[in-house]
Amino acid sequence: MIKLLSIADVISLTNAVLGFLSIIMIFLGEIHFSFSLILLALLADGLDGIIARKTRHSELGEYMEAMADMISLGIAPAVFVYKNYNIAVSECIYWHSLLVIVLIVFLSFNIVRLASFHIIKEKTFFIGLPASASAIIILIMTYFNIEVTYVLPVIVIISLMLISNIRFPKPTLKINAIAAVLIVLTIIVGKKFGGVAPILLLLSIIIYSLAGQIYLLKRK
Repeated sequence: MIKLLSIADVISLTNAVLGFLSIIMIFLGEIHFSFSLILLALLADGLDGIIARKTRHSELGEYMEAMADMISLGIAPAVFVYKNYNIAVSECIYWHSLLVIVLIVFLSFNIVRLASFHIIKEKTFFIGLPASASAIIILIMTYFNIEVTYVLPVIVIISLMLISNIRFPKPTLKINAIAAVLIVLTIIVGKKFGGVAPILLLLSIIIYSLAGQIYLLKRK
């Protein structure tokens, strides 16, 4: 089985391990560390695609990438959100139940999206909001402890966008490079300097989501 692995597959495994470690860190109370590990997993997710295009493809590649992303972009963010808001809603059965239900919806739709990604993929655009973009939005809102009453509706909207037929253009190499720089800065700086790094990262994802639609409409 080991012989079936390619370099890109090893990066995918790293992606999954980082996602798993982030879950451990959040239960240890290391919020920034957990947050940073998920962002590192995002970088690994992007890197495995680049390496896969430059080196040999393996038969396991597409399956391993989806499974790794499920851990780092689905399960880990869901656990991150739950652990951060659990205490705040624990005294109210209504809000606690709603938090769990919303996260189950998010996780379920993530599974559907990641499982179908390689079946419906296109060369120039994504169908549905990319799992990486959805994870970044949810993580940063939670990282800044935005009120749960605002976070839950956003998670529901994002979940629906994951499995929607909305098209999002695939970022160019330059845009990916800018996103990678913002992710690294967010990991290093965190909430320092007014949280400018994560805020810029969040704004870049929102701009991508909105501007991408305008771009695709103009192309039509």
